[in-house]
Amino acid sequence: MSNVPAGPRPALADNPGDLGLDLLLIPPRARAGWRVLPARVAAMCVVELQKLRHDRTELYTRAVQPALWLLIFGETFTRIRAIPTGGIPYLDYLAPGIIAQSAMFIAIFYGIQIIWERDAGVLTKLLVTPTPRAALVTGKAFAAGVKALIQAVVVVIIAAALGVSMTWNPVRLIGVVAAVILGSAFFSCLSMTIAGIVLTRDRLMGVGQAITMPLFFASNALYPVAIMPDWLRAVSTINPLSYQVDALRGLLLGTPSHLPLDFAVLLVAAAIGITAASCLLGRLAR
Repeated sequence: MSNVPAGPRPALADNPGDLGLDLLLIPPRARAGWRVLPARVAAMCVVELQKLRHDRTELYTRAVQPALWLLIFGETFTRIRAIPTGGIPYLDYLAPGIIAQSAMFIAIFYGIQIIWERDAGVLTKLLVTPTPRAALVTGKAFAAGVKALIQAVVVVIIAAALGVSMTWNPVRLIGVVAAVILGSAFFSCLSMTIAGIVLTRDRLMGVGQAITMPLFFASNALYPVAIMPDWLRAVSTINPLSYQVDALRGLLLGTPSHLPLDFAVLLVAAAIGITAASCLLGRLAR
């Protein structure tokens, strides 16, 4: 054994901060009230998007249908010129509608995931946290919007490869991103609202399939509102998908549009959807 005498032990500092212990002893400063909701919305959105790292199959498989619409339907109707499009090729006219369609198809079945989370006990655990229900719903809604945005990029690439003339103006592309996210947020909230009513996956699948194609065909995605019969034109007026398509068409192609009205309707629709889904989230968890 060594005979070297042990040196004196260092005395503990009177102030824990001198040793950096204040990080453990002092709780973190609470966020200001106005910062809590956005922070938790962002956290929920990140959690939802993390699921893409484990399974990207959905993104690949959902890219097939928009490609078929552009390659078959778009190319065929461009040749026969049966639908008036205001002097632009029908394929160009169709591309924004297919972007909106693919985004809606991703979002409209988002309620199935909520029901799965309820069956797995995840939803109950989320509802007992301090996170407001509106933050849970908003996070999931905007996660659906980001998924739809990835799908929109795929459609844009396919459309560009087919020769569709689109703008690459950064400001307009930011508007495209906003339109896709807002539209997807509404349709995902619509799906979560329906899930809170029907409560089962089978019923939700039936309702989703029953309303998806009518929403699509009762919009201006495939043909102008001017050639619709009066009753269908009235339905198109209250269909948020019509306003999303109009915004995308105006931003990407530069055609005449009503951007302030389009974004106002999408914002109001998304807010109503978030409110309705938040109110029914507790019923779904019972």
